Amino acid sequence: MTEHVLRETANGVLTLTLNRPDKKNALTRDMYQALGDAIDQAEFDREVRCVLIQAEGDMFTAGNDISDFAAVNAGEGPANEARRGGNPLLAALARAKTPLVAAVNGRAVGVGVTMLLHCDLVYVDEDALLTTPFVNLALVPEAASSLTLPSRIGHARAFSMFVLGEAVDAQKAVAWGIANEVAPKAELRARARAAAEAVAARPPAAVAITKALMRDPVGLAERMDREGRHFSDQLKSPEAKEAFAAFAEKRKPDFSKVGHR
Repeated sequence: MTEHVLRETANGVLTLTLNRPDKKNALTRDMYQALGDAIDQAEFDREVRCVLIQAEGDMFTAGNDISDFAAVNAGEGPANEARRGGNPLLAALARAKTPLVAAVNGRAVGVGVTMLLHCDLVYVDEDALLTTPFVNLALVPEAASSLTLPSRIGHARAFSMFVLGEAVDAQKAVAWGIANEVAPKAELRARARAAAEAVAARPPAAVAITKALMRDPVGLAERMDREGRHFSDQLKSPEAKEAFAAFAEKRKPDFSKVGHR
């Protein structure tokens, strides 16, 4: 377990806390591994009946570090490094049998949003802002979100979030069905923990079966694989090179000279 993911078990709840606030909780390879391992192991831990994911600082997570993507584009890393084949978190989310609860403080970007679509209960604070800027970076959706987000909020809204980068605030997240409830910032963790403990207190077999009936792990894994192939291709593309350069140079990208399929 990396120092950037804290782990604590109490009252049937395994709490995983993202602990890299100085970097806006941007997820590293070690953090992906720690989160994925913990979610997988929860299934076999008799003391764990629910997993709660939360974060330190003023931001849930900035998602993947853009410098990692830029390194792949420059040929300095494997193209599937942050995808399902090389990312244990995404695989663990697809097959998770233990209920997952999230407490989202502040902004959630990219995988910070798509992971919520695998959570069974989501609580957001008043400053929460959800964005999935994959296309802005010349990339494509991941974590099976090309399947889960449209099924949750509809095609038009999902397309707007993916392609136009529309930001979704706390109230809209609840109205659209991405989150269950908006909680005051000072009460967010307590509200999410109370929900997680309530889940943990329910009959475990009935809870597990109910969750299983509501999900299609095979379909999710297949969609992640499909997304991952496109994601890897896009990471190496001229589009991505321009997007990452523009991000680093703090300018608007120019895709006018980049061909299209």
